[in-house]
Amino acid sequence: MGQENVASVITENTVKAYTEVLLEQGFEGEIDTSYSTQVVYSTDNSIYQEIPQAVLFPKSNSDIQMALSLSERAEFSELYFGPRGGGTGTNGQSLTNGIIIDLSRHMRGILEINTEQRWVRVQAGVIKDQLNDFLRPYGFFFAPDLSTSNRATVGGMINTDASGQGSLVYGKTSDHLLGLKCFLSDGFELNTQETTTKLAKEKAQKNDRAGEILNTVLTSCEKNREKILSVFPNLNRFLTGYDLKNVFSDDLKAFDLSRIIAGSEGSLAVVAEAKLNILPIEPFKTLVNINYDHFDSALRHSPFLVRANSTSVETVDSKVLNLAREDMVWRSVSDFLETPAHITSDGLNMVEFNGSEKQGIEQKVEALTTQLDSLIANKQSGVLSYSITTNKADILKIYAMRKKAVGLLGNSKGTQKPIAFVEDTAVPPENLADFITEFRALLDAHKLSYGMFGHVDAGVLHVRPALDLCDDAQQALLKPISDKVAQLTKKYGGLFWGEHGKGYRSEYGPEFFGAELFLELQKIKTIFDKRNKLNPGKICSPLNNNTELAKVNGPLRARFDTLVPINIKTSFQDTLNCNGNGLCFNYSETTQMCPSYKVTKDRRESPKGRATLFKEWARLQGLRGVELPELSSGYYELNSDMPKAEISEAGALKKLNHEVKAAMDSCLACKACASACPVKVDIPNARAYFLNLYYQKYGRPIKDYLVANIEHLLPVMSNFASLLNPIIGAKFTNSLFKEVVGYQDLPQLSKHKPNALKFDFASLSNLSQQQKKEFVLIVPDPFTRFYEVELLESAIKLINKLGKQAVVLPYHPNGKTQHVKGFLKQFKATASKNSTFLQQVSTLNIPMVGLDSALVFVYEDEYRKVLSDTQRGTFEVLTIHEWLQEQDLSNLELKGSSKALTLLSHCTEETNPRSSTAIWQSIFRQLGVELTSPSVGCCGMAGTFGHESKNQSASRQLYEMSWEKHVQSQAIIATGFSCRSQVKRFEGVKPKHPVEYLASHL
Repeated sequence: MGQENVASVITENTVKAYTEVLLEQGFEGEIDTSYSTQVVYSTDNSIYQEIPQAVLFPKSNSDIQMALSLSERAEFSELYFGPRGGGTGTNGQSLTNGIIIDLSRHMRGILEINTEQRWVRVQAGVIKDQLNDFLRPYGFFFAPDLSTSNRATVGGMINTDASGQGSLVYGKTSDHLLGLKCFLSDGFELNTQETTTKLAKEKAQKNDRAGEILNTVLTSCEKNREKILSVFPNLNRFLTGYDLKNVFSDDLKAFDLSRIIAGSEGSLAVVAEAKLNILPIEPFKTLVNINYDHFDSALRHSPFLVRANSTSVETVDSKVLNLAREDMVWRSVSDFLETPAHITSDGLNMVEFNGSEKQGIEQKVEALTTQLDSLIANKQSGVLSYSITTNKADILKIYAMRKKAVGLLGNSKGTQKPIAFVEDTAVPPENLADFITEFRALLDAHKLSYGMFGHVDAGVLHVRPALDLCDDAQQALLKPISDKVAQLTKKYGGLFWGEHGKGYRSEYGPEFFGAELFLELQKIKTIFDKRNKLNPGKICSPLNNNTELAKVNGPLRARFDTLVPINIKTSFQDTLNCNGNGLCFNYSETTQMCPSYKVTKDRRESPKGRATLFKEWARLQGLRGVELPELSSGYYELNSDMPKAEISEAGALKKLNHEVKAAMDSCLACKACASACPVKVDIPNARAYFLNLYYQKYGRPIKDYLVANIEHLLPVMSNFASLLNPIIGAKFTNSLFKEVVGYQDLPQLSKHKPNALKFDFASLSNLSQQQKKEFVLIVPDPFTRFYEVELLESAIKLINKLGKQAVVLPYHPNGKTQHVKGFLKQFKATASKNSTFLQQVSTLNIPMVGLDSALVFVYEDEYRKVLSDTQRGTFEVLTIHEWLQEQDLSNLELKGSSKALTLLSHCTEETNPRSSTAIWQSIFRQLGVELTSPSVGCCGMAGTFGHESKNQSASRQLYEMSWEKHVQSQAIIATGFSCRSQVKRFEGVKPKHPVEYLASHL
């Protein structure tokens, strides 16, 4: 056994003993040493990967203190820790191969607010948007505005001294710190707040832990004040960790130790609580969106926009804009950002003005637009056009697009992905254009593409070069490019890390600070953490400690990614593309992604977690010699003679197989991730593949066969609906099914068949093309055909009222339930048979329409994943709303209809590019009805998920999160069969589908 393995065993045994003692001492949170959790916590939003030994989830300050204090015992002296919040860092700040302390799961309490003194006290795990949602009713907000604000924690913001948009006006996180409660590596509780320098020096004389810390920091920062002022650039950013400059006020009369901890990246202390300054919400806001002929024009124009007394100036380049146009986010912003047809915008500046007086903003905007009009007329400064947005909700939509830029870049086509390693440089705004010109020349010299966006008002531009780090030659570019960019920022009076911290770029610290000041950093690290137990290698090491500083070219995710089998890379590139941006951790209960994570707060049960686990599982299977089949290969033919793939359970796989299965089990297969995720991580597809192979090894429960075959059984069951319904609805049967099969609250079958024209292919084929225009073919799905015939009949009535003749096609199973449960061979056979039929029908050149969008989308998504283009064919099935929007509705008249209704959309439908909400609103508006569509998450049913007995708690929680309040207070219609079934289950009344509603009022 090699030395490395010996060390690994020792650490593993030490960790095991440590966690056992910790629990014995009364640690109230969770301790997780499972390999699945280790793998999920081995990545963040960076290019790095380090597998930790364990993850602690403290529930209180005493848990944190207990965990750190215990590590002081001699037998645990080799242990070290990495504090972690939202895990959104782009430079690996929270990654460690030691023990992670995750404060985001439980420590989310907002403890106290004082509106008179304008402060709030929170636990470190509170999420930025969560805090502002809490503050909004009081008329206040917490200022630093991050692109990851819906999942970034206050603790993480403090440790990177986050700033983001509007920092010229609002500053950084440290500018809003009024006090901190921290725990040092030995468990010592340290409370910090601003005080007079005189009082700080008096306390520094005390012979105790706090006195020693104060004495060291005061001495380092005061003695070297002149050197510090000459080294630190005069920017509103600073050299993250440690802030030697701002620990003193400008006049040296005030001292705040919190400034040293802010930006320390968890290397000095574990921040448990923070007292934060809050600001009154300014009621008036205007956004001016300016289009440019070139991105360089946008950059060079930014100082002029700052001088217009704007609150912020944000920019994005054409690469980001074009990716946004391909994403679902564009639906919400196209009205504000689309340019006239004759204009091609290669750069966009978003200029925000806000204030307490409307007139003052109007004057600023008028002054700016007058100058913009002149520039456009004279074809100067590259200004092409502009638009003005004053509605706050619309402005938030535009910023949501900008905030999604990081993730969108990860969705670039090909193996080269824009990555973060030189992406938060900061230079004086007046130097930005020249700096970027040289920066781009450097990247162009290496023939690299890149995307750019950022805060041009602060001179911060996020530049992400596209590299394939699995390619050795491209991986070798990391260090030389980093070196050149570091030199370039220095040349232009800026910073190599202006916003996102050092992390694995810590090796550049000595060069930027210089030997004298870097020695002072080491002294501070020593007095806080002499044994280097907190985030070792980040920022600096203590004196007399030989731990190397973290380097930009180590430990890369690519060392794992290169070992993923080629068949997995070919079949699941979307899932493997997960770049860790963490949008699926969105705390909001009214967003669709990700319902399972919203319930459990377990990061394994999120798209990012599942994607990470799936990739590691595939990697380990490949290392064990298992040939995992390609998804679209002949392996999934029913009559395939290819050898059966049997997954390994050797080594870590013995447990990991089941841990991945557990993570996949909680997935609702709602497909929100496949569209809402910026990089389109498709977990349901990977889940079906995994389940197929898992159950070949371990055997299936009987309930899976029932679900997978329900689409084939329904035609037979429907013939006995009158007999079966009383049995299905009986309490005894429900209890029996719950205990024996694991399903409950099953829906009732429709008792009759729809009254419709019989499909006759030969007769329809003989019609002229003009005659065919009078027909519409309805493609029945298992839900509407056998559970909701009334919806099918409503569609027939509506189509007939529009002067067309509706023909219901013969029923063919869709295969959705087979796919959800991972019966891939059976699903491929179903998809192939159905495609053959629908392709033949499509030759009639008559529109085919489906009523349940979730089933319609299967033809374009899941079918194409398992079938070749030839097998799938070219047929197209429209959703009912897509067909209706093309019809002349002027002859329809609703009788006795409400003037206003609330539409609640199916989450699979709402996150799909073919979303229905705007179309339904247009259709109803033409008929005199206003549809409001509030943001809602998943209803909790999601096909069969809500019927499974083991999922009842999660299903109910999801319903209560966002659906219940609308259902109980408003007249609603709902597009999803699952959603309508869920409402009926909990409320006793089934809402109508929009088609049903229209048909009932004709």
